[in-house]
Amino acid sequence: QLPVTSYQLPVTSYQLPFVRSFNQSKMTSSYSSNHNHGSMNSSSTATATTSSSTIGAPVPDSYFTESRKGEVNELRNLLRNFSTEKDMKKQREIIKKVIAYMTLGIDVSRLFTEMMLVIETRDLVIKKMVYLFLCNYATANPQLAQMCTNTLTKDSNNDDPMVRGLALRSLCSLRLPEMVEYVSEPLNRALKDSHAYVRKTAVMGILKLYHLDEEILERNGFVDTLYDMLKDPDAAVVSNCILVLNELMAKSGGMAINRAIMLHLLNRLSEFSEFGVVAVLDLVPRYIPANEEEGYQIMNLLDPVLRTTNAGAFMAVIFAFLSLTEFLQVDGSVS
Repeated sequence: QLPVTSYQLPVTSYQLPFVRSFNQSKMTSSYSSNHNHGSMNSSSTATATTSSSTIGAPVPDSYFTESRKGEVNELRNLLRNFSTEKDMKKQREIIKKVIAYMTLGIDVSRLFTEMMLVIETRDLVIKKMVYLFLCNYATANPQLAQMCTNTLTKDSNNDDPMVRGLALRSLCSLRLPEMVEYVSEPLNRALKDSHAYVRKTAVMGILKLYHLDEEILERNGFVDTLYDMLKDPDAAVVSNCILVLNELMAKSGGMAINRAIMLHLLNRLSEFSEFGVVAVLDLVPRYIPANEEEGYQIMNLLDPVLRTTNAGAFMAVIFAFLSLTEFLQVDGSVS
């Protein structure tokens, strides 16, 4: 077999004419830009060295550039001394490092026990990161799920409503069918919580549990609870209830609507966010007014929404008006 190298063609001798002319002009301009023509090669070498060192330099303060062996063991030692560290900023840096390794796909499940101890911190930022860590590995490793569930259930009784809401959200995000019964009790309690953020999170938690176990709705009466929560004083909770009810009852065409529910929601349109307004307006085409007076009453309630600057809300209210006019005839009777 003939050696390949002996038959390689010289690349430089076959360069196209415009490539050669470009290289010659480039060398000429580089040569003329130097005051000392004899130092052109040294200047070019120094520039190339500087450029290569700049390109290859690591980004400072990056969590994704180090890959030394034994780094997980080093993190374990830092976590064990976490309680003695007084600087909150350094504490966050330690947890950020663990989350960064987890994001890169490095197995840091060995730090599960140490992270369980860190969850007792009062810093909300650290708690969020620890919850993310616990849920990530508890879902993949059911053996750790029980320990994680007990910790999150305990935090769902915390005095801080933000901690209660975050713990409940993480608890409902475990996606483990065998843990549904453990989540039901904290969820029922959160639906009656005094803080709107906790109630809003609990409403979305019902939907997460429904995708794991559909029978849980009947056992706990969550559907009736959601209908009762349509009267909640917080508009964000009400809009979440509408979305969840439509999802739960999608097979039957969405949530059931009567005159009392429709008028109650339309009278509170000014309280909703643009997202909530669209959720309420989507219900109007599905409601049939009982008579002409009720139809015009609903139109009067929809009239202020025509001044909205949100395109989605404007299109929804136009569609609602069109649907109402289909039921009202010119002579005033209802079709």
